[in-house]
Amino acid sequence: MIVAALALLSAAPAGQEPDLDCANALTQSDMNACAYQEFKRADAALNAQWTITTAQMKERDRDTLRPEDTRPGYFDTLLAGQRAWLTYREQHCASEGYLMRGGSAEPLLISGCQTQLTDARTAQLKSLIEEY
Repeated sequence: MIVAALALLSAAPAGQEPDLDCANALTQSDMNACAYQEFKRADAALNAQWTITTAQMKERDRDTLRPEDTRPGYFDTLLAGQRAWLTYREQHCASEGYLMRGGSAEPLLISGCQTQLTDARTAQLKSLIEEY
């Protein structure tokens, strides 16, 4: 049994999960893993958009901030909002996961929530620079 488990682990390159057929996931473990993969995709898209949006906000700061305006700039305001949003996402999704608290589906609910909120936040970040 241990030899079979080691063979399965060595089949995938180090640091890479074995391929999952997420369209046909049947076990809770596979559904959880697929939901987590989807969240990782959403998080990568968010990080890419964050880079674009923050660059634009820093440019706005350079172009429009005046010494007499003592309020935080575009970037500082965005950064504070993003930090608050990250805390919100983690806490809100933990509470959604509590619908299955302690159960095998709890990670599925958390990852699904994180994906949904992350996709929405990515769209928000994109709209900040499109509306300007």
